[in-house]
Amino acid sequence: MTGLVAFVEMTPYVLVKALTGPLIDRLGPRLVSWTTDAVSAVAAGLIPLLHGLGALPFWLLLVMVGVVGGVRGPGDLAKEVMVPEAADRARIPLERATGLAGVTERLASTIGPAVGGGLIALLGPMAGLTVNAAAFALGSLVIALALPAGMGRAAAEPGAGGEGATAEKEVGYWQMFREGFTFLRSEPLMLTVIVMIGITNLLDAGFMTVLVPLWAKESGGGPAAIGLSGSAWGIAAVTGSLVAAVVAHRLPRRTVFFAGFLLCGAPRFLVLALDAPMGVVLAVFAVGGFGAGFLNPILGAITFERVPRHLLGRVGALGDSLAWAGIPLGGLLAGSAAALTGLLPVLLAFGSLYLATTTLAGLRPEWREMDRSRGRGAVPGSVPRTTAGAEPAAAEPAGAAAR
Repeated sequence: MTGLVAFVEMTPYVLVKALTGPLIDRLGPRLVSWTTDAVSAVAAGLIPLLHGLGALPFWLLLVMVGVVGGVRGPGDLAKEVMVPEAADRARIPLERATGLAGVTERLASTIGPAVGGGLIALLGPMAGLTVNAAAFALGSLVIALALPAGMGRAAAEPGAGGEGATAEKEVGYWQMFREGFTFLRSEPLMLTVIVMIGITNLLDAGFMTVLVPLWAKESGGGPAAIGLSGSAWGIAAVTGSLVAAVVAHRLPRRTVFFAGFLLCGAPRFLVLALDAPMGVVLAVFAVGGFGAGFLNPILGAITFERVPRHLLGRVGALGDSLAWAGIPLGGLLAGSAAALTGLLPVLLAFGSLYLATTTLAGLRPEWREMDRSRGRGAVPGSVPRTTAGAEPAAAEPAGAAAR
């Protein structure tokens, strides 16, 4: 039942996110962000309310969770779309802006589960859900009321004389969707990024949801080993994101990017396969987390430099959804393989595939474009470059590499 609830949340998250990019571009990311958070607050708040009234059958719980997942997809994307505008307003490099955004996300994903677990232990799960609903509501108010006036409006289409929302009304929804798909299909580096991140996301999902718990059980470490290794990774990732926010704009992107993947990828699988002492495991996870902290700031900066502002919503939606498509399958694949062959062969196979994916992808010529786009921010009137020798765009599945 727990697995079904998780599936019901993530499936609409991915599917709805893929289809709502044009809506974000048409209405503006600020409006989409605060309204979707408000809907999430209502849906999450209904769960403890209906439970307290004795009117929460399991099917209705699934409906509420599905609503939260469905609106979170476009809501999360809308916040990401506003990052380059925030960087412009603050007059800071894109790497710093995306690095600070990554720090916030990693802090939340590191501290949130611990705080939530403590709250549930003290007051019970319904109290935890109530606080969760309040957090959604607070997020909605922050976006709606605290941002500068005029921030997060629809981007103007090329040649538009006014706000993008007016120009967009002349273009059909599916035509807007096709424009995003055409841009995505015409950009070799973007497609390479999405394929690589999609594979690593699948492997990471299997690693975290199945392989780490199996290792903790077989090694005798139990839940404490899972918590310690996760904390070592999360704290180091926050540190890496902070360092990236300060210095990433001065470093060669391609070198740092693949060095980060080399640290955060295969070594995690290998150290568990070798049944290393806990201290060694924690050290490897900490080094890997630090390397992972540099990934999203670099990819996010490239995305915002290369993708025209008026296409950020629809291109980001398609890219994110494709990169996340394998996440629901990761645990299923890892669990089935471990049941057939045992933990050790799966760790070695997953680690080898991770290493091959992140190293072989780096040999492709598209990656040379990572550093060529530095400092060249995309503008609303930018158009896809598809001629020979032109420089393609890169899109980061937001948050994907972090997972």
